[in-house]
Amino acid sequence: MVIPNVTARARQAARASGFLGMTALMLPPFLARMAATSDADRTAVRDAWVGRWARALLRLFAIEVVVEGVVPTPTQGHGRGRLVVTNHRSAIDIGVVLSTFGGTMVSRADLAGWPVLGAAARAVGTVFVDRSSAKSGAGAIRSMQKLLEAGQTINLFPEGTTFEGDEVRPFHGGALVSALRAEAEILPAGIAYPRASGAAFINETFAEHLARMSKSGATRMVVSVGTPFVARKTDRATDLTKRAHDEVQALVTRARNRCGE
Repeated sequence: MVIPNVTARARQAARASGFLGMTALMLPPFLARMAATSDADRTAVRDAWVGRWARALLRLFAIEVVVEGVVPTPTQGHGRGRLVVTNHRSAIDIGVVLSTFGGTMVSRADLAGWPVLGAAARAVGTVFVDRSSAKSGAGAIRSMQKLLEAGQTINLFPEGTTFEGDEVRPFHGGALVSALRAEAEILPAGIAYPRASGAAFINETFAEHLARMSKSGATRMVVSVGTPFVARKTDRATDLTKRAHDEVQALVTRARNRCGE
């Protein structure tokens, strides 16, 4: 819900508590539903719940997402999943990509242990990775490959962490290996927030970021959607990574032009 005509401090308290409270209230019925759902229907049930949670999160923080372009349906007959790759600027990006593209996320490993949020992330099949550990990275690639081969959608921030501004930093080398192995579809996208929004998540803890974002007014941001392409096992990983990076950079520029700030 959008909270109009209140002071920044009151808005901050309502949103910060609402964020955790909303997740805590929505999680138990979801877990109960999943326990009573057949394996064949679990992905649909999960996607519906994730979509509701993401849209509620955006309403709570008064984030209006303008989608520039069309989110295409996965390639018919390809039989593989989709890897969505985009730049990463704010914690709110998670709600943005889940509400726009569906599917699940790749996330930093320590999130799995967070109260409430960690339980929710584990419940919806988030792939956790510790980027400082080669073993964890290899395990994440195998998990992503399995999901893509099962036809699932995975959202990935290949820069590895959040940055400020429109420059797309180099993608981590192993980020797209799962797509190569699964011969999955890659869908590039670019995100732009108004420059005065203060959305960038840098040099602060998540609690500090949440508190700061909770005070902000309504924000209209843009997601520019590109054209999907299929990764082939014959492709070179470096070439695929460069193509994905360059397309995301072009889409960020397009999103910035549409954002107009």
